[in-house]
Amino acid sequence: MTISRRRFVGTSFGASLLAWMPSLWPAFAAGAASGRKLRILFLGGTGFLGPHTVRAALECGHELTLFNRGKTAPDMFADLEHLRGDRDGDLGALAGKRWDAVIDTSGYVPRIVTDSASLLADAVGQYVFISTISVYASSAEPGMDESAPLATLADKTVEEITGETYGPLKALSEQAAERAMPGRVTVIRPGLIVGPGDETDRFTYWPVRVARGGEVLAPGKPDTPVQFIDVRDLGAWIVHCLEARVLGRYNALSPAGEHSMGELLETCRDASGNEARFTWVPADFLAAQGIAPWSDMPMWLPPAGDYAGSGLMSAAKAVAAGLRFRPLESTAADTLAWWRNERGGEAELRAGIDAKREQAVLAAWHAHEKAGDSAK
Repeated sequence: MTISRRRFVGTSFGASLLAWMPSLWPAFAAGAASGRKLRILFLGGTGFLGPHTVRAALECGHELTLFNRGKTAPDMFADLEHLRGDRDGDLGALAGKRWDAVIDTSGYVPRIVTDSASLLADAVGQYVFISTISVYASSAEPGMDESAPLATLADKTVEEITGETYGPLKALSEQAAERAMPGRVTVIRPGLIVGPGDETDRFTYWPVRVARGGEVLAPGKPDTPVQFIDVRDLGAWIVHCLEARVLGRYNALSPAGEHSMGELLETCRDASGNEARFTWVPADFLAAQGIAPWSDMPMWLPPAGDYAGSGLMSAAKAVAAGLRFRPLESTAADTLAWWRNERGGEAELRAGIDAKREQAVLAAWHAHEKAGDSAK
């Protein structure tokens, strides 16, 4: 089975705890208020989101078990209980054990999610499935919430994960978990997960590129909305969803319209302390130059057509259920510090336009502007 993630998919915000507490299951609300220790099983736990969520759970005093193949960072969290096995056909280590809840950060295929959720149905009280906003059929409508139509597959037996199947398979995996544990599932649909430890560089490109200074190619317009979520905020909220027995489906990303490309770049410049200069180049010119949204210009999608709703998806339900956001300044500065400390500061970025091509596009844009001035 080949797995490759889909290419596209801050400040405190939201209602107070009292606004949503009455909707919680009374027993678990009381348990959270009294600081009850939970026994939590992680399916995965050693990738990017997993470790941050594990640390958040440990900080809250919970007892953790990690189930994985032991291939990614096998020495991570050596003091915790580790169960070895494989999501695809080797779940024996889970049999006969009990936990209060399970966090599934590694489910991509409905058959495999069905197997684990069915096995654990009588062993846990709550199943948290980490999905994605890529489950939606379209991002053309601003203000979309959790009720928006989901992407589908003509052939539901497909298991190869590609840019086209990733979202629909996640949607089917959500449904598989809910069938196995009706009324006990929390589906979390994150947007772009960013912050220290993100090896994809989809957010990291910007603080690193801006820190290198000079003239920076900036896509489209400064007011183009962008959405994302700091991995540390997401991890903390996942644990909160267990402590407070938050159930249902939730988009987990920064509030619609909260951030823009211009704010992002300015914040990255503040974090680096340099004098980078931003040249904003229109979307149609970038397209003519063969510059692809999201891959060449990470986080950016021109807000029109199929992308009209990008950056404007509703996160209101998650915010009402306790999701909170650190300042963008913290995310940008901490990501840059992580890059410098852990990646050496000079490693090749895995996302974004390379330096030579960036300069070529900037030169072409300036020539275009000059030709336009001459024609006046």
